[in-house]
Amino acid sequence: MECRPGCGACCIGLSISSFIPGMPDGKAADVRCIHLDDAFRCKIFEHPDRPKVCGQLKPRADMCLNNRDEALIYLRQLEFLTAP
Repeated sequence: MECRPGCGACCIGLSISSFIPGMPDGKAADVRCIHLDDAFRCKIFEHPDRPKVCGQLKPRADMCLNNRDEALIYLRQLEFLTAP
């Protein structure tokens, strides 16, 4: 499955605890990554400093659902269920 054009839900909904260029402490859930462009695509997709977790996350129908809003609801629930 390919990323849905114009989505970017994973770059907004998920927290990232590792270093991101320009975001040395990572990012909180529901915070838009500074590398998400206006078309909701990752500007550092091929960059070697892109967080490993970003490269390991693959789009799946059960995560991406039908649109960004549905995906964000799912990702918020995932964040809640996996919070320390």
